[in-house]
Amino acid sequence: MDFLQAVILSIVEGFSEFLPISSTGHLILASEILKIPQTEFVKSFEIIIQIGAILAVLFLYWKKITSNFKLWPKLILAFIPTGIVGLTLYKMIKGFLLGNSLIVVGALLLGGILLIILEKIYQEKDLPAGRQGHHISSVDQISNKQAFLIGVCQSISIIPGVSRAASTIIGGMFLGLKRQTSVEFSFLLAIPTMFAATTLDLVKSNFSFTQNEIILLIIGVLGSFITAIFAIKFLLKFVQTHTFIPFGIYRIILALLFWIFIVK
Repeated sequence: MDFLQAVILSIVEGFSEFLPISSTGHLILASEILKIPQTEFVKSFEIIIQIGAILAVLFLYWKKITSNFKLWPKLILAFIPTGIVGLTLYKMIKGFLLGNSLIVVGALLLGGILLIILEKIYQEKDLPAGRQGHHISSVDQISNKQAFLIGVCQSISIIPGVSRAASTIIGGMFLGLKRQTSVEFSFLLAIPTMFAATTLDLVKSNFSFTQNEIILLIIGVLGSFITAIFAIKFLLKFVQTHTFIPFGIYRIILALLFWIFIVK
């Protein structure tokens, strides 16, 4: 991997991490286009540059995170299912799932179809708390049970191409959260999730990176941080007037294009 490839991958990570289109899937597919071999370092690079996305959330939500201590237990509860799955299946995830273009394409395609179907079913209803409807208009109102179930939805995203953002946002919406609330909780849940994934990979790799690889990682983190800030602001504005159907269509088109031109 060279300097330019690291910059491109960092932009892909930052822009796609918080959108329901799968950042991991896009990184793997981008690597295919750029002809970057899926070495152990490249796989680690794709995980570690998520630090930039974490920093972007911290930068934009610092006040909410540091002033609302009641939110922390909910984020921990939501993280537990993914933490267990990720720790248990780490070797399979990195050895088989990451870098597998066929799995990515399949997950992008099926996820796109499912996203469209679920959006057609979903209708946001304003009903009082305690009654069936979408009354959760703030992350502060999310119950422990809802937080944990959103975490269960997130655990599915260990499959490249599924999308952590899509699974948590759609899961939250169908658990009674308003669209924007679900998006914001997905952003915040990314902090413990991606921090844990990055830390685990650093420990497993024994921090054994060359000086050139460390420089590439720094470039990747900075690039994803800057790009993720714009992506977060874009999505928050987008969901105020749009559904996620355009993302579903995008996923289907992307999957078909890669199936035709790369996988086959």
